[in-house]
Amino acid sequence: MEKPTAKPSNPNFSSGPTAKRPGWSPNALSNALLGRSHRSKPGKARLKQAIDLSKELAGMPQDYLLGIMPGSDTGAFEAAMWSMLGARPITALAWESFGEGWVTDITKQLKLDAKVLRGEYGQIADLKQVDWNTDVVFTWNGTTSGVKMPDNAAPPADREGLAFCDATSAVYAMPIPWERLDVITWSWQKCLGGEAAHGMLALSPRAVQRLETYKPSWPLPKIFRMTKAGKLAGAIFEGDTINTPSMLAVEDWIDTLNWAKNFTFEGKTGLQALFARSQANLKVVADFVAKHDWIDFLAASPEIRSSTSICLKVTAPWFTALSNEDKQAFIKKVAGACEAEKAVYDIAGYREAPPGFRFWGGPTVDPADTRIALEWLAWAYETNKPR
Repeated sequence: MEKPTAKPSNPNFSSGPTAKRPGWSPNALSNALLGRSHRSKPGKARLKQAIDLSKELAGMPQDYLLGIMPGSDTGAFEAAMWSMLGARPITALAWESFGEGWVTDITKQLKLDAKVLRGEYGQIADLKQVDWNTDVVFTWNGTTSGVKMPDNAAPPADREGLAFCDATSAVYAMPIPWERLDVITWSWQKCLGGEAAHGMLALSPRAVQRLETYKPSWPLPKIFRMTKAGKLAGAIFEGDTINTPSMLAVEDWIDTLNWAKNFTFEGKTGLQALFARSQANLKVVADFVAKHDWIDFLAASPEIRSSTSICLKVTAPWFTALSNEDKQAFIKKVAGACEAEKAVYDIAGYREAPPGFRFWGGPTVDPADTRIALEWLAWAYETNKPR
């Protein structure tokens, strides 16, 4: 197979941090509030602007609260679990490594009983078994498996428990049924290519009520505390962050949100354009898979197939006969060949996932770049497979 001649305009396909927005340069950060306190009047105003723009772009209900938390999506989600779980029975769903991480937190760290429903990599847990009158903990989109919740799988409106949703690889790239969720978290470095270390925590009125009426039996670290004297620390959701954020990263996030708000694609603008571009990336990969008999999606069925963390498996008989160690070695070899050509970066699957490839298809990625990147994948595969 001849080596491709074209290269993606942006070769970055990592699933986090993800590609920066089109046209980004360090000049976008020229107005960053550097050297000033984040608790100064201008500092709080910048943080409030980041919160307001985030909420506006996402289309969140007006009565939901949104705050910036330390520790990325992990910090935001763990703050919610440590603060609110234990008030009623728990159901935990896991179909990839991050979901399993939340199961570990619940059962091994908080030492709470939970009904755990699992799905193997490429599958999803049996959602029919979920009792939404319990507190339910789950990921909307499994970053390491490429499996997402089906579009019609929103929790019921009359649920009695809280729905805790880790949506870090979903918000701004696919529809989120906000009013059917109570705790929603994400991070800046995923769908819109922001910088790392900052998490977003959205709370429904029901989640706020839980915070103000339930006190867990375990001690809470300072970075998890969202109440004071039994009342919500509302300033957190107005820009008064628990700890010191990076004002450089905040400026970058504001720039990214302004780009996303005005982004147009296929006749759509803003959030709908972001959704459409991510779907276009998935379509490019689907067309590639249909034309090559040695590769397939890891996600078993289209309705659970992610458009952001697109995971692929090699199905060639010679590959499936290899040991897991040899499979991993081949995947690294192919990914390394693409990287050596400075054509495609970071496409090897997650280390705990089945050996395969993972392409980020979020809205900052140009589908034309995805198409070219897959040509390089085919070349690297054909070049390195055994003869």
